[in-house]
Amino acid sequence: MSEELLALTGLRKAYPGVVANDDVSLTIRKGEVHALLGENGAGKSTLVKMIYGLVKPDTGTMALDGAEYQPVDPRAARAAGIAMVFQHFSLFEALTVAENIALGMEEPPKPRVLSKQIKDVSETYGLPLNPDRTVGTLSAGERQRVEIIRCLLQNPRLLVMDEPTSVLTPQEVDILFKTLRTLSAEGTAILYISHKLEEIRSLCETATILRGGKVVETCDPREQSARALAEMMVGQTFASPKRSGRMAGEPALVVNQLNLRSTSPFGTTLTDVSLTVAKGEILGIGGVAGNGQDELLAALSGERLATPSAVTLAGMEIGALAPRERRAYGLCVGPEERLGHAAAPTLSLVENALLTADVREELSNRGFIDWKKVRGFAEKVIADFDVRTPSADVAAQALSGGNLQKFVMGREMMQRPTALIINQPTWGVDAAAAAAIRTKLMELADQGVAIIVISQDLDELFEIADRFAALNEGRLSDSRPMESLTMDEIGLMLGGVQGGADAA
Repeated sequence: MSEELLALTGLRKAYPGVVANDDVSLTIRKGEVHALLGENGAGKSTLVKMIYGLVKPDTGTMALDGAEYQPVDPRAARAAGIAMVFQHFSLFEALTVAENIALGMEEPPKPRVLSKQIKDVSETYGLPLNPDRTVGTLSAGERQRVEIIRCLLQNPRLLVMDEPTSVLTPQEVDILFKTLRTLSAEGTAILYISHKLEEIRSLCETATILRGGKVVETCDPREQSARALAEMMVGQTFASPKRSGRMAGEPALVVNQLNLRSTSPFGTTLTDVSLTVAKGEILGIGGVAGNGQDELLAALSGERLATPSAVTLAGMEIGALAPRERRAYGLCVGPEERLGHAAAPTLSLVENALLTADVREELSNRGFIDWKKVRGFAEKVIADFDVRTPSADVAAQALSGGNLQKFVMGREMMQRPTALIINQPTWGVDAAAAAAIRTKLMELADQGVAIIVISQDLDELFEIADRFAALNEGRLSDSRPMESLTMDEIGLMLGGVQGGADAA
């Protein structure tokens, strides 16, 4: 058994109305890959913030290498050898790789020296990266390498990773895991947070499971099934989505040779995008982040206008209609960025319900808002989608990411759509909540709704999609039946190889 590196004893952190962590104790050993699991709101983020110096515990102690550890801020944590790769990258797109890395260092070396260090570390750990590349030109996987290399240049004793594979292709996941195993073999401990339980079983040797802010289990995930781990997290059994064998109907949503130039210097231009989704069908669209997903969603939602015939809904040309007009015809949309795009951070859940459901749910009349009706709709979403919140009057930004995701998904699904486009439907939600959202998507399809699911979670698409298409550099591949594809073929399609393995 390796030596103890970080020991947490009796940590507690409370906020008004909620205890985020309650008497949490765990031990991370040198060279260990240790998973931290729990459903949304279980206390994972608060615990990690205490380790990284972002939050101070109310009670309890931390010890690093046997000595008292009380970081007053992230700078102190980094000085002690704790590094963290956050789920959301904190990079400046207009700067180079080297410039971004220098910004995260207390005393960066001269540019030429730093560039050499970046090259050396990237080659040592199998993370090829050009220090002179502008970050805005990098793929999501390459951007993650920037964050990891920035951490590795600190020679960390503990590397904390939050949902590190959420934007990676299967091939990039393999590269990352090889790197993490190398670090582990060299004695670096890794605290790994992920909702992808098969990854946990493959990579981690210990798992600490939080529920309701408390540690409820510590186990070897390699000896547990993914379902067993998920049920430990939620404290109960839950049903997985099941296909109903539905038959697709007539075409409902048609995109015909959509061309859309990006308004951002680092965006992706859509080129000759065509697709058809029938009533009762789920089309899964996969792609590495930054290959045109946001632009496609904007074109479908009406945030970006195209020629009238470029987008057709139930036979009606809507390509030149604004979002509110498209919603009136039954096109509902859930964007990836839940806070700031899908929901207004400082507005309550009641007010956020009004923002997109006004037209479909008839929540106003001649400019007068029926607040009783709005509240009733918001509370129904909260109840049906198990949104953990004290009330519907809580601001969107006060919810955990997973609970806000459930609210946003529920708000769109409950508007009786003709067609539904969702980008990353289960991003950041726990296994039970993800299963519930996927089940509801399949139930909508059974009711005849045409659904497009844009997702970087390929397991999710395998589970619910009838057909699959890959988005690469703004071009959409031909769709193929999901049941005929393998993960390797999809990986090749994501890289721009038409036809997957057949064309390789």
